[in-house]
Amino acid sequence: MALTDPRAFLTSLFRTAVARADPMLCVAPHLPPRPKGRLIVIGAGKASARMAEALEAHYGPVEGLIITRYGYGRPTSVEVVEAAHPVPDAAGVAATARLMELIANLGAQDQIIALISGGGSSLLCAPADGLTLADKQGLNAALLASGMPISQMNIIRKQVSKVKGGKLAALAHPAQILTLVISDVPGDDPSEIASGPTVGSSATAERALAALDQWGVVLSPHVRAVIEAAPAPITLDDARLAGAELRIIAAPAQSLAAAGQEATRQDIDVRMLGDALEGEARDLAATHAALALAIASAPFERPVLLLSGGECTVTRRGDGVGGPNAEYVLAFALALNGHPRIHVLACDTDGVDGAAEVAGAYAGPDTLAQDASAADALARNDAHGFFGRIGGQIVTGPTLTNVNDFRAVLILP
Repeated sequence: MALTDPRAFLTSLFRTAVARADPMLCVAPHLPPRPKGRLIVIGAGKASARMAEALEAHYGPVEGLIITRYGYGRPTSVEVVEAAHPVPDAAGVAATARLMELIANLGAQDQIIALISGGGSSLLCAPADGLTLADKQGLNAALLASGMPISQMNIIRKQVSKVKGGKLAALAHPAQILTLVISDVPGDDPSEIASGPTVGSSATAERALAALDQWGVVLSPHVRAVIEAAPAPITLDDARLAGAELRIIAAPAQSLAAAGQEATRQDIDVRMLGDALEGEARDLAATHAALALAIASAPFERPVLLLSGGECTVTRRGDGVGGPNAEYVLAFALALNGHPRIHVLACDTDGVDGAAEVAGAYAGPDTLAQDASAADALARNDAHGFFGRIGGQIVTGPTLTNVNDFRAVLILP
């Protein structure tokens, strides 16, 4: 089989993966019959407004409040507030306060449906006592620049929030809560998605401080003191969570499988590398490039496709505009050094990669030849600047879902 346009092929697989996680397809099958009592819909995340749109298509008009990223709103009877991501802003704080008031005085006969997706950690923002919005903004920015894995970031976030780590569900007690989740974290741990606002947690102040120290994140004495003294997240066996149910309705593995099935139908040898890969983006790229080169050096007849998901991180070293997916592709291209038969694409399924309103990037055999600044761009964390100059960016706009990063490597015979 000959693939005449590898970039178009890889981009089509990415779109297949995104389509598999469209809330319009995956929300309705998990909705219970409409309750006789009061139904309140709440939510936070990049996919939450689209999830509310799907819920309304099933139930009809409903009341509630959703907080989503700027540009990700949808027309629905549920009130949708747009706020900042990945660093919170005043709009998110004000909306979160209103959401907390909405659920604070419900009874046992009332039903809450919580629509949670990636991005909810910054959008659902209620600073712990003693912290200001500016404190939370500085903490988030420091965590994002540190290269810390998302699982450890969320341990810290739970310590400095009034809603994360099960605290939102505790606030809603004794109402019944059904949480529908679109996963964007490696391993699909529900306590990590949007920092688990309706899920009990084992996070502690000691673990939060250890993560800060391990990754060299320096905070003001004031913020560190609040982390040390803040109430712990709600434990997994807390009685206030007895009426809480959670269902993961879309996950990275499902989207990768959909892309893999499409490639298999086109007679391509699909090899899954995992849906929960973490680590520094440039390091993972080096590992995958070495694997691709090894495959390319041996004889084979059918094209080989390497698929992987998860969430890479970037340790900020320079002043460029970058993101983990574009940095992965740039580092991959440098490792390949113009290999004539290997192509790579990496994109975030929410349509936003790091600091740019760009899903990700593509690189092929001629990528390095188009601009001699690739190595310098990688050193400065300026992958989006590099791919913007050569037309290598993948731009989708808001996808209205979020199941983590999608990486595809095509090796031609």
